[in-house]
Amino acid sequence: MLEGKAVVMDTDMSLEMQAQAMAFASQALDLYEVFDCKSIAAYIKKEFDKMYGSGWQCVVGTSFSCFFTHFKGTFIYYSLETINFLIFKGASSSF
Repeated sequence: MLEGKAVVMDTDMSLEMQAQAMAFASQALDLYEVFDCKSIAAYIKKEFDKMYGSGWQCVVGTSFSCFFTHFKGTFIYYSLETINFLIFKGASSSF
């Protein structure tokens, strides 16, 4: 488990949902090695799906880029020491 305080870089989630994101990340880090980002992301995604309904996406790692559309109120991007977490509920978009 990483020690330290999470730093939120950007979000439109409620404070309650943000706290839940941090709690799920903490639980995942207790279960998996820090370098097992895929398992950490899968754990967080599944927990969000159970609590808030299906359609959640989660990206975990030290370096990544992304472009996505999300439902309002379902996005958070934060870091915990060297690991970044991106969680959102996907929405369709027409181009």
